[in-house]
Amino acid sequence: MKRHITFVLALAVGMAAQAQTDTLKTDSHASQHREGTLFSYTCNVQTAGSYASQPVNLGFGIEQTLGESTMSVALSNDINRRSSKNIGNSLYGQVLGLTTLQGTGDYASFEPTFFIRGLQSLNGSSPLIMVDGIERNITNISPEEVERVIVLKDAPATALYGYKGANGAINIITKRGRYNFSEIKFTYDHGFTWEARRPQFVNGYDYATALNEAYVNDGRAPRYTANELNAFQTGKYPYLYPNVNWIAETFRNHGASDIFNLSFQGGGSRLRYYTQVNLVNNAGFIAHPNENEGYSTQNKYNKANLRTNLDIDLTTTTKLAVNLDGVLLEASRPGLSSDALWDKIYTVPAAAFPIKTESGLWGGNTTWTGYYNPVALTQGRAYSKAHTRALFADATLRQDLSSVTQGLSAWTRFAYDNIAAYWENHTRSYQYGMASAGSWNNGEPTGITQYKAGSDSNMSADSKLDWQNRNFNFGVGANYDRSFGEHKLQSVLMWNYEFRNTNGQNNTIYRTSASLYHHYGYKGKYFADLSLGLAASNRLAPGHRTAFSPTLSAAWLLSKEDFMQGMRFVDFLKVRASWGIINLDHIPEQGYWEQVFTGGGGYNLGSNYDAYSGWKEGRLAAMNSTHEKAYKYNVGLDAMLFGTLDLTIDGYYQRRTDIWVASSGKNSDVVGISHPYVNGGIVDSYGFEWGAQYHKEIAKDLQLRAGMNYTLAKNKIKEEYEEPRAYDYEKRTGNPVNQIFGLQAIGFFTDQADIDHSPVQRLGTNPKPGDIKFKDQNGDNVIDGDDYVKMGYNTVCPEIYYAFNLGMEYKGLGFFAQFQGVANYTAILNTKSVYRPLVNNTNIGQYYFENRWTPETANTALYPRLSSEDNQNNYTVNSVWLADRSFLKLRNVEVYYHLPATLFSNSRFIKNAKFYVRGIDLLCLDHIKRADPECYGADYPVTRSVSLGVVLGF
Repeated sequence: MKRHITFVLALAVGMAAQAQTDTLKTDSHASQHREGTLFSYTCNVQTAGSYASQPVNLGFGIEQTLGESTMSVALSNDINRRSSKNIGNSLYGQVLGLTTLQGTGDYASFEPTFFIRGLQSLNGSSPLIMVDGIERNITNISPEEVERVIVLKDAPATALYGYKGANGAINIITKRGRYNFSEIKFTYDHGFTWEARRPQFVNGYDYATALNEAYVNDGRAPRYTANELNAFQTGKYPYLYPNVNWIAETFRNHGASDIFNLSFQGGGSRLRYYTQVNLVNNAGFIAHPNENEGYSTQNKYNKANLRTNLDIDLTTTTKLAVNLDGVLLEASRPGLSSDALWDKIYTVPAAAFPIKTESGLWGGNTTWTGYYNPVALTQGRAYSKAHTRALFADATLRQDLSSVTQGLSAWTRFAYDNIAAYWENHTRSYQYGMASAGSWNNGEPTGITQYKAGSDSNMSADSKLDWQNRNFNFGVGANYDRSFGEHKLQSVLMWNYEFRNTNGQNNTIYRTSASLYHHYGYKGKYFADLSLGLAASNRLAPGHRTAFSPTLSAAWLLSKEDFMQGMRFVDFLKVRASWGIINLDHIPEQGYWEQVFTGGGGYNLGSNYDAYSGWKEGRLAAMNSTHEKAYKYNVGLDAMLFGTLDLTIDGYYQRRTDIWVASSGKNSDVVGISHPYVNGGIVDSYGFEWGAQYHKEIAKDLQLRAGMNYTLAKNKIKEEYEEPRAYDYEKRTGNPVNQIFGLQAIGFFTDQADIDHSPVQRLGTNPKPGDIKFKDQNGDNVIDGDDYVKMGYNTVCPEIYYAFNLGMEYKGLGFFAQFQGVANYTAILNTKSVYRPLVNNTNIGQYYFENRWTPETANTALYPRLSSEDNQNNYTVNSVWLADRSFLKLRNVEVYYHLPATLFSNSRFIKNAKFYVRGIDLLCLDHIKRADPECYGADYPVTRSVSLGVVLGF
């Protein structure tokens, strides 16, 4: 990997030096300003009077303007205001129609989840994600190297991507060089981070009290005596009866991050370049990482990213574009990821054991071993380290063939990616123990015994290749772009091949696609697009691997019609519509078309004979299979009014058919084996989007901007081969994908008489006073599986996603704020001991403890009685544990100052400078309060941050 990066760096520096020399030359290209590549989708932020002329590069050599585009495409090129480690974490609320949901974890691992127009299928709705038109992972792409982000939504916009575009596509466009131009830019960003809404757990005394209460509720003797409770409360014997705040002892309150970026952009008459070096480092929240000589146990993340994009005019008719991106990433953590540090925080109560014993051993006992000790895991467990090394390379060669016939050109493209992850284990084991009192005498603990376990070891030195991905793309095509009087024609005929391999067996994917695309315009007012695609994939069953995808779209530019000329406030007005069929190669499992045989039960032939195992039929083969299909319809309107207000409105409908589902719901189990998969699922999805952006200079040197995006994405299951249900209200068919079904709670049982006079609850656990009482939905006087009804929405993707922003600038001093929110979204409150306390020796959250059912709080309790046993009655999905997951967040706010240009008029080096302060996710308005609603159920708390930064131009 070092050779790869060295090569990229040498090439970047060499090309930059050559281009700097070329900028001194002038020729026929001097007046040209060219950006974008053959495979990019581009569209700039519009300014008053130029909305219709903004370029929309559809890739594959197809270039149009916004005025003539017939497709549903949204974009943003203002995506670097969050000081994010990568572009994915910069996209919250940025692009109309794109739902971006925040992830959680340590800094190295948290990544967002994307949806375009919500949930669309029973088999996943993740969109295609690309960099410069090639499917790639964007976790290593820095915001600084990105020119713009394009979201492709309807069928014509994604038709040219074969089997992969049915859920929409996100294309990240990186920056490129310019003719006869030179600029150097340096940015530095330092962030102060902290974890918001950390969980709160009870102290040692309250834990002991709660466990005693749970034991009594379960019909058992209390766990702790009065003397022991007093010891927890007074803290007199901390090594016998500890009270440890594990969060405070394990984690510090603040972390830090640094982002450095240095870029060179420019070019001469024949060579354009963009070269960027990006460095990111982050130090996490481990409180005492330097307790060992020679190494740190801090959560650390370090990434170096080097990009070089080159555009070379080999001749006046031959162009070569080369993109190289190298990544070196190193992340370390205390112990192993399997140690699950935050899981231990949720599990171990304050009263479990001391951090260390009086003799210096790490704390631990037979109930919670020393490897449940969070402080020991961050100080005594040493560390492990992960490395990612990646090289992304692609090249496009384009030949102008106008000498053969005007408007004809041909191109070919190669792309190769190699990403490998390596893992190092430098952990060690340790001894642990605890003292315990066997009895009490005259108010003092006696009969002290010492427990000791574990063993000390030297640091491990294991290492291995964890995983590796290799991807290859090849394409070839011909374009025809010509105007005939009032007629304009753009066409492309192309063939593409894709190879994707992950380490392991039977994991290689081969896809090919052949496409024919035509765009026709008449009088600059009427436009139509036709796309015909033929794709094949080895993921599908033999004989069923090829699919045909036609799309059709049209647009009418009303603002150019004579009858619109009197409406002076309308600068631009276009209506458009599209239809198309997009196919998918989603599969239920590998080899679904083959009969499966699995290991059967054993036969014991007696003590003197071996036991022989047999074979049995597994899932039956899927016969006459086909592929999932998306029938997409879209209507839209684009407008610019008063020279200041840009509007986009889209309405869409999609029917997803032939979705893979199990056929068990339609067949009897009397067959005795697993039923085959069938193409039987149907899902309808529909909704609308509207976006508005206002931009105006309201006074001299005073600029104002404001905007809003709103998306409503709904869906309904029309067929999924559902098993027969006794009552209509139980049916999943006819409801949204991932609709929650549960029992409707109507209170808590007050006493045994209340239980005796209520419907019998057959939920696996006999109810007791303080357990949840449920509504009998069918009136049979029994609470069972027939009483589950739909409630809330889903926990995967909100139906409503919106954002709004406001910005103002006066003489270089400005601010920008972006808010983003969701609605029609539900959380299930099941986060470990916060809402499932004490069971299997876990902790208990403070909020649950304060709001539990007791005979004294029967009328005010929010949660059922305490119990140390599994309780299916209380913890089956029910309305007690459902919460409104809607929220509104202040995603980012920035205050900045551009220094006046006059300060640098005499400078040979610095041309411009900007200073800023940013706040990231500082505010969240929601209904849950005690944890972040967006990441509910995750171990790691989400982070908030404030960043200070400077941007210098040379």
